[in-house]
Amino acid sequence: MTLQHRLAGAGLKIVADGVYGPSTERAVRDWQRAHHLVVDGVAGPRTQAALLGLVDPRALRQDDIERAAGTLACEVAALQAVIEIESPNGGYLADGRVVILFERHVFWRQLDAAGIDPAGLGAPSSILSRERGGYLGGAAEYQRLALAKTYGVEPAMESCSWGRFQLMGLHALALGYTSASAMAAAFAGGEAEQLRAFVAFVQADDALLKSLRARKWAAFARAYNGPAFADNLYDTRLARAYVKHASATEPA
Repeated sequence: MTLQHRLAGAGLKIVADGVYGPSTERAVRDWQRAHHLVVDGVAGPRTQAALLGLVDPRALRQDDIERAAGTLACEVAALQAVIEIESPNGGYLADGRVVILFERHVFWRQLDAAGIDPAGLGAPSSILSRERGGYLGGAAEYQRLALAKTYGVEPAMESCSWGRFQLMGLHALALGYTSASAMAAAFAGGEAEQLRAFVAFVQADDALLKSLRARKWAAFARAYNGPAFADNLYDTRLARAYVKHASATEPA
């Protein structure tokens, strides 16, 4: 009910009944659009903070999404569905650093590609293995990255997924950056840059782009998440999120 009181105090017509129903969701969307936040109808931490006058300057904005959808020639609702399902928690940790996930099996491959024998390094299996795993999550992933960098800085940076869309550092050159380190530095500047890189990633994959435009969610999820996408119901969740966002833009 506190949320409803804050929305009413901001001048929105809403009844404070303690129920997060359609009228409250519409009010949240109206507030988000008026304040250039991502318009998703969810009163998450960023919306709640904005109601208190606190806006993160690095946060993704609705006009960023609309421009990206225009570049990709896809529906805004389709892109919003991807953002909701693939990157619901934003691109930064609570301490302000870019969200990462270190992939030890990718590190093995990137070291090998750099002419460094992975098997001869004697590195701990927590950061170097032919098999995926070893994840600690959150800020602890930076501990794994720091250790990996002692064996090879760029191979380590290439072996992380970075930011809101979890793009691998190994794609940095293809996405227009001079290195994985340069990509990471750019991502630190704002989620709009992270979205720009995601757009470039989708544009470079014709199957991914066509599936997004046609809203073929199983095909999109397979191309973006890999063949095990169905294990996490990515396609079903994307379809539901699309319907929600598309219906919210229809005339009442």
